[in-house]
Parts: sequence; C-alpha cells; structure tokens
Amino acid sequence: MRVSFNRVASRTAVDSARSTLAALTVSVGTLGLAAAAARPELLALVDQHAAAVRESLDGDRKPLTAAALAGYAEGVRAAALEHGWAPPDGPVDWSRPEWLLTRLLAVCALARSLDRA
Repeated sequence: MRVSFNRVASRTAVDSARSTLAALTVSVGTLGLAAAAARPELLALVDQHAAAVRESLDGDRKPLTAAALAGYAEGVRAAALEHGWAPPDGPVDWSRPEWLLTRLLAVCALARSLDRA
C-alpha cells in the first residue's frame, strides 16, 4: 500500500488556515464587516487595508490563498502581542477602530472574497 503524505499535509494545512480564518471571523469579522456595511468611512478604510494586505502578499501577481491570509493575520497578531498589544476585552468600537483591528478586518474581508470565488 502506498501512502501519500503530501496530500495529508496539504489538507491539514488548508484546514488549519481555514480554521484560523474562521476564528478571526468570529472574533473580529462578523461584527466588523456588518459595521463596515453600515459605515461608508469604515468600509473605505477596510478597503485601503485590504489593498495593502493584497500588495504585501503579492496578490496582484498570484492568487491569494487561505493559507497566505491566515499566515499574514497570525504574523501581524503575533507581532502586535510581542509589542504589548492586548485584544479588546469587550465589544469593539467600530466608529474609531485601532489600526490592528482594521487590518485584521481587512483579512476577513479578503477571506470572504475567497469563499465567494
């Protein structure tokens, strides 16, 4: 019997990336994207951040993937934690969101666009 570990590893990596993006959507994306839909200024800000994320992942030259977005989000979050950032204790005030939450919300928006493709 021949076993292909590459397929197992790939499926596990994809599942892990999707799980990371799902957790991000629950913690930031659902309410944040709803707020952005109701606030044009927030939507414009999220769009700007999404463009910057896409650029940093070279998304204009190659398709974005769940793994790339999850890795980006984890990297940004880890760097922020290293520099003393703490996730909000309660609901986020989306009328004046901090940079990091806006960036993570942009990742959620990009992840949502992957699901629609």
